[in-house]
Amino acid sequence: MSGDDRQSDLAREHKERQEKRAADQTAKARRNTFIGAGVAVVVVAGGIFAATTLVNNDKTDPAAAASSPSASASASPSPTGPTELPTTAAPRKASEISCKYKRDDSVPNKYVGLPGKRPNLKLSTMTVSTNHGDIVIEVDPNATPCSVNSMSFLSKKHFYDNTKCHRLVTPETAGIFLLQCGDPQAKADGKNPTDGQGTAGYVFGDEAAGTIPYTRGVVFLTQPLDAAGQNSSQFAISLSDENVQLEPNYSVLGMVTSGLEIIEKVAKDGLLTNPDDITGDGGSTAPKNPIIIKRVTLK
Repeated sequence: MSGDDRQSDLAREHKERQEKRAADQTAKARRNTFIGAGVAVVVVAGGIFAATTLVNNDKTDPAAAASSPSASASASPSPTGPTELPTTAAPRKASEISCKYKRDDSVPNKYVGLPGKRPNLKLSTMTVSTNHGDIVIEVDPNATPCSVNSMSFLSKKHFYDNTKCHRLVTPETAGIFLLQCGDPQAKADGKNPTDGQGTAGYVFGDEAAGTIPYTRGVVFLTQPLDAAGQNSSQFAISLSDENVQLEPNYSVLGMVTSGLEIIEKVAKDGLLTNPDDITGDGGSTAPKNPIIIKRVTLK
């Protein structure tokens, strides 16, 4: 074989490797899409909380949010992501905020009433107590008042008591790494076809959606794919900086300050795949070693 032929063969092999790698990445991206949790893969822009984008007042409601365009994609943020939860520039008054919650009985739910319109802006910590230990989350009601208000209301109603976190996905199974909880009907047994569908029987508008990347430790509310203003009881905890790829549709709830190692340890015990899952993602995955929420408290 001549030198020219050898170079031609090497160039062809290099091109074939590039094409295979691109195909693998595309397939991986497709696996990352799941309805119910509503996560799809794109690159999101980094950002900071801005008071003008977070107000859920009398001029905005879930219906209005649903008709608004989603945030546009931009350059990828720093791979290290934020190390703490940003806050708004200036404190706000609860009297200036009117949260709107709309009854929704279209999916399986556990209805315990509607939260009040006026949020408590003094709350700063949300603790998710599980059978494996506590996950402590910093929240900022000054930035996401109606999201924190909803969590506080549901916690006081014992909505999350003895519920199972129904979805744990890892880079090996879905290309992303996160834990999803908050479906009161979830069995998390690898058999229940409606896991991931349950809500609190109401929805509310988006807050801080896409303003910071969903890197390791960021907690955000989940909603159906391509939806807006459909937040309810479900939330996800990001376990990897690689989750910056998540579409910027999800309201930021807070930042984990301790307890991520609990979830990471459980992830090593493996997952249960549910081939009968109806959400359309090819089978949801629950932790083999169940994560059961004993209670949620905000203070």
